[in-house]
Amino acid sequence: MSYVEKNLIGGETVVYTTRLHWITLIWPIVLCLLFGLPGLFLLASSFSGASDKSGASTPMLVGGLILLVVGGACIGAGLLKRNATEMAVTDKRVIVKVGVATRRTFELLLSKVESIGVEESMMGRILGYGTVIVRGTGGTPEPFERVAHPIEFRKQVQQQIEKSQARSR
Repeated sequence: MSYVEKNLIGGETVVYTTRLHWITLIWPIVLCLLFGLPGLFLLASSFSGASDKSGASTPMLVGGLILLVVGGACIGAGLLKRNATEMAVTDKRVIVKVGVATRRTFELLLSKVESIGVEESMMGRILGYGTVIVRGTGGTPEPFERVAHPIEFRKQVQQQIEKSQARSR
């Protein structure tokens, strides 16, 4: 069960959810390739030289395994970071949770949202990610970077604000 689902107020329903864009995995993938490919090469070399009696294949085997583990850890850390971020719009609040070991949460009632902005670079516009900046009344802006579909997130927040204002009239 996700953080958002666990922390819903009675009668509250989730309208829209998003997460970090896959672009957050680019550097972990690059690091995985930088460590993993040489690791695979060392492993292949150690197995092809297994018939050699010089004993040189054991350090290559160990080195290859270490490089593969480091590469796997890089990609695992990236996936963990991406999956540990939850962003949701409910019919009453905006909820953002970031982190696993240390957690940062941001929950703001729709009636307290002063503005919600989106910043997209050219690459962000092409690939569909950007920075969402939520500002509560009297509060400081809260930026959330590399959010997938930031325009849709903003649209959902605005629609829910309109619906909640219509209900209160």
